[in-house]
Amino acid sequence: MTNTPRVPTTRLGGPTGPEIGVQGLGCMGMSFAYGPTDAGEARATLERALELGVTLYDTADAYANGENEEFLAPFVAAHRDEITLATKFALTIDPEDSTRRIIRNDPAHIRACADDSLRRLGVDVIDLYYMHRRDVNVPIEETVGVMAELVAAGKVKQLGLSEVTGPELRAAHAVHPIAAVQSEWSLFSRDIEAGVVPAVAETGATLVAYSPLGRGFLTGSFTSAEKDLTEGDFRRQQPRFTGDNAQHNTTLLDPVREVARARGVTLGQVALAWVQQRARVHGVSVVPIPGTSRRTRVEENAAAAHLLLSADELALLEPIAGQVRGGRYADMAFTSAGRE
Repeated sequence: MTNTPRVPTTRLGGPTGPEIGVQGLGCMGMSFAYGPTDAGEARATLERALELGVTLYDTADAYANGENEEFLAPFVAAHRDEITLATKFALTIDPEDSTRRIIRNDPAHIRACADDSLRRLGVDVIDLYYMHRRDVNVPIEETVGVMAELVAAGKVKQLGLSEVTGPELRAAHAVHPIAAVQSEWSLFSRDIEAGVVPAVAETGATLVAYSPLGRGFLTGSFTSAEKDLTEGDFRRQQPRFTGDNAQHNTTLLDPVREVARARGVTLGQVALAWVQQRARVHGVSVVPIPGTSRRTRVEENAAAAHLLLSADELALLEPIAGQVRGGRYADMAFTSAGRE
């Protein structure tokens, strides 16, 4: 094992929230979306992450229809008092079309999902419970009102929202404090900076950045999803990783490589350090949750929490997002950017 120091800490949702590492772990890929994984190595990765001070573990009921939650259950049971456990409701996969997502925010569904997640995870309470995506046909105030009932019932400790707009966050926060907002944020994806991030700063929520490594693209680990990734890999459906878009976007990694070479670090560490420094730029608490199922990667990622980029390096990286071709998803309607 490497001698990577433990990651620093922050408070989830403000000064009275639980102390967590400034970097979390996205667990989706351990059993869903990114092709085959080694279950034994994935479990070892969970343990190694905790040794490095990574304490926020992120899953969802939509990840392999609950199998990801079940996969985490033994680890959660062994370390319940050491970790902050986050899961989500609202997003399901159409059983007749794996590329189609169904979003439900109705009260009965929320209550049933919470009970199902508690059972699969083997816990009495969920530390952080997210609305995974917003059903625009249900008022956000109604959705959060039901979530607040779960807090009152002792089933949930803190509430989170994923892919919401600034106005949606403010409306939700007026009903019940929102501890965390989860959105994609990376060198390739900066649309949330216009409206979402200022609202996060106003409310005091923590910004949990998912896909901070551009789903692996920013590490240079693949150049074309169609050519380099296995059948069934979720990224083969994303426009920016396929066709001419992928070919163009690969060239945008050149400044990242330049910084990485000069610092003697990896491309992924530069990308993660950039996300971590958004906390200073925007005055918000930022906790990226890079996903991995390998110990070497979690060590590499954790080390990035100690990398401080210079003003010149940040300036070199600044233009990248504006040159990216292709959307984050084929259908952006269920993202905050699709409703801004």
